[in-house]
Amino acid sequence: MSDRIVLSGVRGRGFHGVFEHERREGQEFVVDVALTVDLAAAGASDDLVDTVNYGEIGAAALARIEGEPFDLIERLAEVIAGDALSHSAVDEVTVTVHKPQAPVGVPFGDVTVSVTRQRHPVPVVIALGANLVRGEDSPADTLTAAVADLEIDVRLTGIRVSPTYDTTPVGGPPGQPDYANAVLVARTTLSPASLLRALHAVEAGFDRTREVRWGARTLDLDLVQYGDPASGTDVVSERPHLTLPHPRAHERAFVLVPWLAVDPAAVLRRGGDVVAVADLVGAVDTHGVRLAEDES
Repeated sequence: MSDRIVLSGVRGRGFHGVFEHERREGQEFVVDVALTVDLAAAGASDDLVDTVNYGEIGAAALARIEGEPFDLIERLAEVIAGDALSHSAVDEVTVTVHKPQAPVGVPFGDVTVSVTRQRHPVPVVIALGANLVRGEDSPADTLTAAVADLEIDVRLTGIRVSPTYDTTPVGGPPGQPDYANAVLVARTTLSPASLLRALHAVEAGFDRTREVRWGARTLDLDLVQYGDPASGTDVVSERPHLTLPHPRAHERAFVLVPWLAVDPAAVLRRGGDVVAVADLVGAVDTHGVRLAEDES
């Protein structure tokens, strides 16, 4: 992804430096911040909530320039990068700190330090489903191939995958074949919007179409949860293009049963509560969810 927001030339007087006169007299610092952000939603909606408010980014950078003094501009760049990455839409940030009045001791034009940082990995839950044969691949084969693509093409680490389950279709047109379903848990450094876009790209590689709601499909990848509800770090979103946690996960046995199988301690946010997936499984009808024969 190449979408970027660049804020250049944030200026302020700070007291950063290792020398006593720098701490006493201060000097001008200039900061540039370049954000890697998925801007597709903002481009479609024309709504500030779908992007990053660069005024807030600039204000936070200026506050760091004028705030607590650091010995090194490397440290100043690091904390500004951390502030930028606290925005859930930001995938990566490059911060450049200029110190044009640095006590270098020789004629010079500028001194800069640049750091590039990605988001810290966060836990994610992805539900996989398929019920159409694709070429010579059964739906279960498709899930296996999709996991391999997720491992290679999407920024996921620590992947763990549940057994595959054969499940009776829920909703949608009548007469659909049974589904193969599984759940994958992993960690990612992508933002929620960028991860969802990456999942859609994998689906497209398996000829996924969206002509009929809840209709038969070659591959379905649902982002069920982003972050950890137990620690309060999960992302909650009601935007049309990004609804988190998945609004129907709590009632779908074909999600809950494999999720519990791969993570017995899993929890899901439901409204204001954080509920154990084991308790949710106990509250739904699981008769239509059967361990696939080759998993038995």
